[in-house]
Amino acid sequence: MRNYRPVLVFAAVLVLATFCAAQSMVLDLPRQSQRATVSQRLGITDISITYHRPLVNNRKIWGTLVPYGQVWRAGANENTIIAFSDPVMIEGKPLDKGTYGLFMIPTENDWTIIFSKNSTSWGAFTYDQKEDALRVSVKPQASDFHDALTYDFDQLHPDATLVTLRWEKVAVPFKVSVDVPQLVEASLQKQLRSLSQYTWVSWDEAANYVLDNKLDPQLALNYADKSIQNEERFENLITKSRALERLGKKDEALALRNKAFEKGTPLQIHFYGRQLQNDKRQDEAFAVFRANAQKNPNAWIAHTGMARVYSGTGDFDDAVKEMKLAVDGAPDKQQKTYLEGLVRRLEAKEDINK
Repeated sequence: MRNYRPVLVFAAVLVLATFCAAQSMVLDLPRQSQRATVSQRLGITDISITYHRPLVNNRKIWGTLVPYGQVWRAGANENTIIAFSDPVMIEGKPLDKGTYGLFMIPTENDWTIIFSKNSTSWGAFTYDQKEDALRVSVKPQASDFHDALTYDFDQLHPDATLVTLRWEKVAVPFKVSVDVPQLVEASLQKQLRSLSQYTWVSWDEAANYVLDNKLDPQLALNYADKSIQNEERFENLITKSRALERLGKKDEALALRNKAFEKGTPLQIHFYGRQLQNDKRQDEAFAVFRANAQKNPNAWIAHTGMARVYSGTGDFDDAVKEMKLAVDGAPDKQQKTYLEGLVRRLEAKEDINK
């Protein structure tokens, strides 16, 4: 049998020498395909992509430099790496949190996106399909010309984004989505075992997150009770009243809200009314503004609330009077300027609640 080992060794040395002439494998020197990192947060989940950016440089890319039907490193040099701090969905399929090698198999009409458990290799030369964590299929799209390979986060939503590779005149997007409320709820349980458990603010913020996102109101009530145990305040009494209302305990909610009003400052009560307005609960907001004016008849912010009540009922003359009283009592120039703008709108018989 002929011994091919010397020939193979010589060929390997020749390839290595040719490669090293272009760039060093041991020294930190500039590279033709420069390194880049992009990141995006969805809810509380961090996504990052680290890759190297080859240039088109007047070359034919698709089907030639990057062959069709073969596994490609989706960049240059070392593996392109994508990392998720929490479990995600890729094109509707689950992928656990972690760091993955990002590979792709391009064809003219369909691309396979591969998330490999191997994220530490050089290129795709040692790629092994057995190490795949997930594969999905997507459609390439036409794109504006990009000389440097680029990854973008497109169509950003609170719980989803498109990760898009762009190079030459091709774009390849794949959707990443997360279950934000579920992840936050699980995260809160961990966070509230730290030092934050000893402050009223942390429990109150957690309760309000649960209520604002229409999660379990009983959990929100438990969080509000923990907040009140640390320190009873206007804010957490209002939060608990919201939780009780969500649980259908309206009488208890009203009694607790009245208790909160006894503790609340004119500003706190007013902004609670504004919150009700934002929630499209206009009649309840007007009742809060009236209660604030009755409790704090000389407070400038109470006059703004009554101006809103009169504006909402079409009584613009009294609304102007109340708002001018608010202007006179406002504590700083910025507030006065804002309120003077509301006066002008009311004088033009424009409802300032819209």
